[in-house]
Amino acid sequence: MALTDITAYLSLPQEIATSGQPTVEQFADIQAAGYEVVVNLAMPTSENWLPNEAELVKAEGMDYVPLPVLWDYPALGDAEQFFELLMHHRDRKVWVHCALNMRVSAMMYLYHRLYCDMRDLEATQYLNKIWIPNGVWQNFMDAVMELYGE
Repeated sequence: MALTDITAYLSLPQEIATSGQPTVEQFADIQAAGYEVVVNLAMPTSENWLPNEAELVKAEGMDYVPLPVLWDYPALGDAEQFFELLMHHRDRKVWVHCALNMRVSAMMYLYHRLYCDMRDLEATQYLNKIWIPNGVWQNFMDAVMELYGE
């Protein structure tokens, strides 16, 4: 199976890929593609949640980092933890997912803008390949950019 078969798959710069929830079988494909760390931003109540995902990922020889983010209430602390996590693993191939790649794509927009010196147009193009953020997420992104950005 190809990585492009994973729900809402998107390859990004800095050895990062993002997606919606991979299936049990797709974690082997992620590992075979050289990814070393899997970060999960989904909540246990999210669509297609895999309760044994940590064990599945570890069985494939990858590190697993759960960082659940509430869909309706993303918080500044979530963004800060996400940025720290990606900076800590910046020399490794990282796969970041949630249920449908919406939480992740918003967080990656912020990471690209604040930590990768990516221009707004380019970061927005990656974001919009997945979705156009709703009011909750747009307000969250604006607040984080106002606090940390330009």
